[in-house]
Amino acid sequence: MRCDQAGEERAPVRDEGRRGFLRCAAGLAGVAAATGLGREAAAAAADRSASGLRDGGRPLPDRVPFHGRHQAGILTPQQLFAGFVGFDVLAENREGLTELFQRLTTRCRVLAAGVKPQDEQVASERPTPDSLSITLGVGASLFDDRFGLSGHKPRHLKAMPAFPDDRLEPSRCHGDLSLQICAQHPDAIVHVLRDLARETDGLLRPRWRADAFLNPSRPSGSPRTFVGFKDGIVNPDIDSAREMNRLMWVTPPCGEPEWALGGSYQVLRLIRFHIEKWDKVPVARQEKIFGRRKASGAPLDGEHETDPPRYRDDPHGRKIPLNSHIRLANPRTERTDKSRFLRRSYNYDRGFDRAGRMDLGLVFCGYQQNPERQFATVQRRLRHEPLSEFITPIGGGYFFILPGVRDADDWFGSRLLKKD
Repeated sequence: MRCDQAGEERAPVRDEGRRGFLRCAAGLAGVAAATGLGREAAAAAADRSASGLRDGGRPLPDRVPFHGRHQAGILTPQQLFAGFVGFDVLAENREGLTELFQRLTTRCRVLAAGVKPQDEQVASERPTPDSLSITLGVGASLFDDRFGLSGHKPRHLKAMPAFPDDRLEPSRCHGDLSLQICAQHPDAIVHVLRDLARETDGLLRPRWRADAFLNPSRPSGSPRTFVGFKDGIVNPDIDSAREMNRLMWVTPPCGEPEWALGGSYQVLRLIRFHIEKWDKVPVARQEKIFGRRKASGAPLDGEHETDPPRYRDDPHGRKIPLNSHIRLANPRTERTDKSRFLRRSYNYDRGFDRAGRMDLGLVFCGYQQNPERQFATVQRRLRHEPLSEFITPIGGGYFFILPGVRDADDWFGSRLLKKD
């Protein structure tokens, strides 16, 4: 099944869009209680907040700078909680879209500076730092004939295709805009959504959302997913400008529109785990499926999480199977090196489905310079991998993350929307 927006009607009435946004934001408020964020995640949040350190010791500031060449929330050390929302734009013309982007910029700038939304303000208490970051992206559908932007679409931006192992649900895919909100407390995400609902005044309609969080690493190292393995062990070196310009940011050699320089492509995937089926698999087989030890995260030919697998010494896959997840995803050859990208994923827990099965999974989030060269190439290598028997991608989308807001006079998409 392919996910596209053909035939879907856009809400003609602003008030309906606003009510839909508010219903979406209000629904987020019950997620912690209804989906199991609960005591364990809250305790983990307290422990990790107390340390103040993320990503192997990288400090997480109380306030994440809003202005810059690139948006926050990409290279920012991962916060404990995240909300991802896909929106359809209800603005009727370029002027309305410009107004929407300017309103979003104004509020995001204020919120990132530490000012609490109106519904969260308590005059007698000192505000709690949330390490808030808000990251805005645009989808391929924004570049249709509504706003005169069709000639300015980023080169590789398109609706996310369905890959062979996907079961995409149209209601959980795509959108004109993507919003990623990350913070150290789950309620901060809800408050930000409520604030933006008031400020956008019916210019947006929520299409889908996913609330997510990090599990503790137990006892150290990278966080774990609900299949029990560590996630995000290997990423590009974000401290290397050369690496970032080669794999992450849109630069002049990419041949993209000039307005897009400094941006990045975002791939979001809502991936459900078939956890009951997975739990019946012996740990030894699980480890061969991943290519790593479940306890330590080390590759099957190593001792430590950060040990690089020695594929050249294991050409027949006797230690790390040739069809293991890590070997397919990153073969570590000169030819495949250009397909690496930055993973910034989170876990989700939506309680139980109608059949009584646990609805657990991953909100996969990847940032890159070119989704066809990077994410799609990796996805094709993973086609029908052994892990695909236990997971199903059900939603998400391709988005282009706008360049950063440079200063107090700039706003999201200014260089795009000032085009003739």
